[in-house]
Amino acid sequence: MKIAVDAMGGDYGLAPNVEGAVQAVAEVDLEVVLVGDEPQITDQLRRLSCSDPRLVVRHASQTVGMHESPALVARKKRDSSVWVATELVKAGEANAMVSAGNTGAAMVAAFFVLGLIKGVERPAIAATLPTLTGTAVMLDVGANVDCSAEHILQFSLMGSEYAKHVFEKPNPRIGLLSIGEEDTKGNEVTKEAFKLLKASPLNFIGNIEGRDVYNGTTDVIVCDGFIGNVALKISEGVAQVIKKMLMKEIIGSWLGRLSYFFLAGPLRRLRLRLDYAEFGGAPLLGVNGISIICHGHSSPKAIKNAILLGKRLTECRFNELIQRDIEESLAHHQASVEEGALE
Repeated sequence: MKIAVDAMGGDYGLAPNVEGAVQAVAEVDLEVVLVGDEPQITDQLRRLSCSDPRLVVRHASQTVGMHESPALVARKKRDSSVWVATELVKAGEANAMVSAGNTGAAMVAAFFVLGLIKGVERPAIAATLPTLTGTAVMLDVGANVDCSAEHILQFSLMGSEYAKHVFEKPNPRIGLLSIGEEDTKGNEVTKEAFKLLKASPLNFIGNIEGRDVYNGTTDVIVCDGFIGNVALKISEGVAQVIKKMLMKEIIGSWLGRLSYFFLAGPLRRLRLRLDYAEFGGAPLLGVNGISIICHGHSSPKAIKNAILLGKRLTECRFNELIQRDIEESLAHHQASVEEGALE
């Protein structure tokens, strides 16, 4: 098992990427290819006193900045760390790639280098969310601004497999994010997607509203990338505000400071449940290879968990499962069309 890491990506440079890779090989038996500026990576490994032979460095002469145009990668930066890491997956020299760098660049590299799984029309980013009962998956959260109802059906198929094999939910409940629970609510795409999902073999529980995302009644939440990204960013902002408000109240009085002694344990456990580092990264589902996209602020722990996620998706042959589901869906749709024509 070998995972490629875009060592130069992220808001904090190569340090957390390299340290996360060191933590990963210390925890499980795998190899990690650190892609980027070889002298800098080697120097960082030396600072960490790491000489593990399972950590290999692959030089890449270019870096994609966090605010650079993603289109620039395909045109002028094909020796960038994110592009080279993706090429390693395409060539079979790595089983998956991990990047905390420019999200658009990672998607462009995956699209052009890996291509899409046969039958998949659009890839989707699948984010993991904490809920009252465990976890849920939301997709798409940013790969596609505009989607058709058929695209949302495919997102549901891919999200269902992800929930089954990563979170061990045998029959994931699928919810369609809309402005009301009734099947008549939403825009035309949402209403058509409702019909397709209802006719599918998936465990579709109907429309859900924004207030239902975190209550644990749904395992997979599907929507277009515009809505999903806005919902995700609002959630991150609210979590940060609540954290700051809570700490302000605690330290604002002597009674609050005293109570912190008793609250420290529960608050620590809550922080862990809300910490995106626990989930590692979000896979780009639908591309013909495993590509894990991490938060730009990723810590070494987040990078380590993203590497372990890549390992897990490889071991369960995740893309083969998606291919099977898409083929079955297309066959089901064709049979329905033919049956309708006969009637």
